[in-house]
Amino acid sequence: MHLLLLSLVSLLPLSQAAPQATLGNLDFPDPSITYDPQTRAWYAFATQGNGHHVQAAKAASPSGPWTYLSNTDLLPTPPSWASTPDPAIWAPDVHYLRATDSFVLYFAALQPAAAGGRHCVGAATARNITGPFAPLATPLACPVAEGGAIDPAGFEDDADGSRWVLYKVDGNAAGPGGPCGNGDAPGRPTPIRLQRVDSRDGVTVVGEPVTLLDRDAAEDGPLVEAPSLVKLGPGRFALCYSSHCFNTADYDVRYATAESIQGPYTRRGQLIGKQAGAFGLVAPGGATGIAGGGGLVFHANCPAGRCMYETEYAVGGDGAISIPAGLRAIDLCG
Repeated sequence: MHLLLLSLVSLLPLSQAAPQATLGNLDFPDPSITYDPQTRAWYAFATQGNGHHVQAAKAASPSGPWTYLSNTDLLPTPPSWASTPDPAIWAPDVHYLRATDSFVLYFAALQPAAAGGRHCVGAATARNITGPFAPLATPLACPVAEGGAIDPAGFEDDADGSRWVLYKVDGNAAGPGGPCGNGDAPGRPTPIRLQRVDSRDGVTVVGEPVTLLDRDAAEDGPLVEAPSLVKLGPGRFALCYSSHCFNTADYDVRYATAESIQGPYTRRGQLIGKQAGAFGLVAPGGATGIAGGGGLVFHANCPAGRCMYETEYAVGGDGAISIPAGLRAIDLCG
């Protein structure tokens, strides 16, 4: 992302109002957020639902107000390797490619049972942020023997222009049982991995993936998932992730920090949840950093399912991240 854009993003205001119900009470799970330099607007994206494979909303700033794009499906034609009629498209994430003035979409889709029946991470490209995106013929990451892969999140390091994709190995999809399929001992690994991709196209894999973090049963329960990288400053990276099971009150947002994008990462504890403060929300998780720093979007329980929320964060001198006293629901209407 351009340094100028990063400066502009850091000036955008984020609300510190108390939590409030989402306008329209819209199910918008696994949210991500992207600034579009072509239209000079912000876009948010969410898991399959409400009749769309990839849901979208638009706003002038991360704090809204947001308009739900009810006639827009970024991925109207899922990849040929995905299951039909329900490809179960999860956790979409869109990024702008300066080199080609285009966009790349990362997502997870379900393979048919004959191919293993696991989710794999795919990618698609388009000239415009709202697509339609054309999916690649093969997955970007598909460790079927380990349970598959979900929750992709792109990241560009402004220091050198390198581009990366994080994802969670979905070990609990093949787990022994219990909460989220992996709470019973001994449980399976659910590592968060980082894969470098070509900075021009965002889809050509460069080298082998690196494991950044894995579940600790005592601290994380059945899993770690929903990774997102934010840069706190030169040589300072924070990995946001969720632990425990999304359908329990223990689901949360945690973070770890490192001096190198590839780690090693040091766990820093809970950022949003029962110990650090849940702000009246139930099962908050799936946090995605807002490019340029200073903010997150995430989801939590609401009457419609999982609604999107936004908050600021502050960074201390020792790299510790804290959330201010207020959060607000992203307003989705249209």
